[in-house]
Amino acid sequence: MPEWLNLVIRSVVAIVYLFVLTKLIGKRQIRQLTYIEYIVGITIGSIAAFMATDMDGPMYHSLIALTIIGLFPVLMDWLSLKSKTIRNLVEGNATILIKDGKILEDNLKKERLTTEDLLEQLRIKNVFRAADVEFALMEANGEVSVLLKSQNQPVTPQHLELVVSPAEEPQAVIMDGVIMDEPLATIGLNRRWLRTELEKAGVALENVFLGQVDKGGQLYLDLYDDKLQVAQPIEMKLTYATLKKCQADLELFALDTQDKRMKRFYQYDAEKLQGVIDQVRPLLIR
Repeated sequence: MPEWLNLVIRSVVAIVYLFVLTKLIGKRQIRQLTYIEYIVGITIGSIAAFMATDMDGPMYHSLIALTIIGLFPVLMDWLSLKSKTIRNLVEGNATILIKDGKILEDNLKKERLTTEDLLEQLRIKNVFRAADVEFALMEANGEVSVLLKSQNQPVTPQHLELVVSPAEEPQAVIMDGVIMDEPLATIGLNRRWLRTELEKAGVALENVFLGQVDKGGQLYLDLYDDKLQVAQPIEMKLTYATLKKCQADLELFALDTQDKRMKRFYQYDAEKLQGVIDQVRPLLIR
């Protein structure tokens, strides 16, 4: 067998076998490396490179070594599930960096982090003042988790006691100027509706790079030509404004009329309509 062909075969076998081992070890080999997996990753890469270039030694020796080393993290994962002691030893523990707003310098030294390193990790979490942090810790995978002080946390609808509609994934109904029929059918729409909406926006289908429909049935378009501006949908906001106007008119009628019976009717209707507005507001105002 020619030497170049032997090299090609060894290289292909090494790549295929590494792929099989990686699939066996699991996605965490790529997503989150433990100490053992880091060592194994380096080792099997070296063995695979040696197997591809060593023309004298038998290939199966390298395959056996790859198998043993590749299965080792699988065994350690199984043992980690059975024992917390082994899990702590293999995967490590989280280290508290900031507690009750106070930076723990000793823990920084333990993790070999400088002040600049800590500030950089905070900035990655969109925190630019250490004084805003209540609690921060370094996870076993090296990521820093941050909890802001209560007064520095973003205001949410729950803080304001507002009821908002659940978030749902928008459906991509146009991609690269092509209508996607399956997402359209998923939200109960069809091509006729889509073409009507495009006509309203004054946009040709072939000019649309991406079109998405949210759960409220509004179509959002992104065009190939970034200089062109597409008018944003306002039907929902107009509906909300109309309902508010009707409710205000009912309250005004209740104030203007001298008939006590009609005044009660107007006030009752205004309150009922306000209740409806409160329920649909999360759907109309986003």
